Amino acid sequence: MQQAITFPFPPQPRVGLLIDAENARASQMPQVMAHANTLGRITQRRAYGEWTGPQLQPWRKVLETHAIRPCQQFRHARNKNASDMVLIMDAMELLHQRAVDVFCIVSSDSDYAGLAGRMREAGLSVCGFGQPGTLHAFVAACDDFVFLEEATAS
Repeated sequence: MQQAITFPFPPQPRVGLLIDAENARASQMPQVMAHANTLGRITQRRAYGEWTGPQLQPWRKVLETHAIRPCQQFRHARNKNASDMVLIMDAMELLHQRAVDVFCIVSSDSDYAGLAGRMREAGLSVCGFGQPGTLHAFVAACDDFVFLEEATAS
């Protein structure tokens, strides 16, 4: 009779970290990662944005340091939410696949309130991260919301 394989650690919740890089600061990612790691094992690490332009250059080292996958979305028109839409589609795919137990959404954009509410309806936990000025609709839609502090120069 074959023995069951046991793992040395109890299973942890699977965390999906989805970052709106166009609406978040790279300098605050150590704070985000520290909190997200307390929620479980981060199995999905994705950052969404238009990576070919100069605006997101500060993210390059952060992506490498934290093994975050950049998800490219070309900006076909000005002032459109192309990256936001791709983040939402990926989140819904992860939700329906039951690939994660906890979603972390890094953005100060209140447009993610509906997404957070839908995840909670499905019985999953949602932790938001954003600036102190984030609108209440997104904050209230999350189970937990972390207001990110300004990174200080060392």
